Amino acid sequence: MEYAEWAPEYGRIRAAFGYPFDREVRSAETLRRLLPPAARSDPLRRIHERLHAREVIVVGLAPGAGPPPVWRLPPRAKTPVIVAADGATRACTGAGLVPAVIVTDLDGPVPSEISANSRGALAVIHAHGDNLPTLEEWVPQFPGELAGSWAGPPTADLIDVGGFTDGDRAVHLAEHMGAERIVLWGFEFDRIDEEDPRLREQKIRKLAFARTALHALAARSSIPIVLWLRDGSFDRLGAHT
Repeated sequence: MEYAEWAPEYGRIRAAFGYPFDREVRSAETLRRLLPPAARSDPLRRIHERLHAREVIVVGLAPGAGPPPVWRLPPRAKTPVIVAADGATRACTGAGLVPAVIVTDLDGPVPSEISANSRGALAVIHAHGDNLPTLEEWVPQFPGELAGSWAGPPTADLIDVGGFTDGDRAVHLAEHMGAERIVLWGFEFDRIDEEDPRLREQKIRKLAFARTALHALAARSSIPIVLWLRDGSFDRLGAHT
């Protein structure tokens, strides 16, 4: 998806949650300052090399999902690659799976993301209005390949190809990079692990927007986007909308 298509939808999200754009800008400026020069150079090309024309398994953090059971997939000429959404990185690496790409706003178990980054995962770090201190703390600790993203117009050094939460940003990224097929593992939109009632309500609201964005993306894209269900079956996203 191109930014011009996504921007109106994010405008509605920003209005719904009351996100001030000036805070987004400050966070993006901070991320730009913290990223090493190599991370600011041609991020889309570097991600494209990892995801283009590949089957991409995007791993989310639905309760109890765990790592994707890649052994259940039929053999393919090219091994599928994994894109982990933030905290799902820990589930992947715990099963010996190093993601090709991590999409993160650094609100999960960041040490596991740093470990995966040191083992070859490219970490796409997202700047938004609420994570400026987290950026300052963690970005300098990543030793491997990085790219940056934010929720505003893309620039030469910070990308925005659509998406709101880490999970649906990861799917938008795979779609933008021209994946052969996108398989979603660990994606649920109405069940979360959160005991705090206020945070739970907020997360459910965010997941509702993520679900809408993903169905809209699946409806307009020529790339198959499918949910991989725990019984081993696949359900094409958007097929029932």
